[in-house]
Amino acid sequence: MTAEFDRAVDRLLNHVSHWTPPRWAAPGAPGAGSRADMMHELVQRLADLAADAERLPRRTVPRLENLLGLPDQLRVIAADLRVANPDDETFATAAELVNTTNTSIDQH
Repeated sequence: MTAEFDRAVDRLLNHVSHWTPPRWAAPGAPGAGSRADMMHELVQRLADLAADAERLPRRTVPRLENLLGLPDQLRVIAADLRVANPDDETFATAAELVNTTNTSIDQH
């Protein structure tokens, strides 16, 4: 399941890593806020999965002032999740979250 998660993260990063701040600030999927909001929500949910896997308290992921850092924030949190070594079900959930964000981040 790790490979599926890694592929999903790579696809999303390939999709968004070249975006400019105005593109991040643009509306995302209906009702989801901006594209930056959607990415932050994904990063927070992945961080929560990592914390749960390590049986640690959940912590709020800080919002970045520089939107260009969002892809790096995703990279870091994805690495944290891998290190937490969750079960296959958690990796499947994480991959689904990433894939859903990737397909919906441009819908507005």
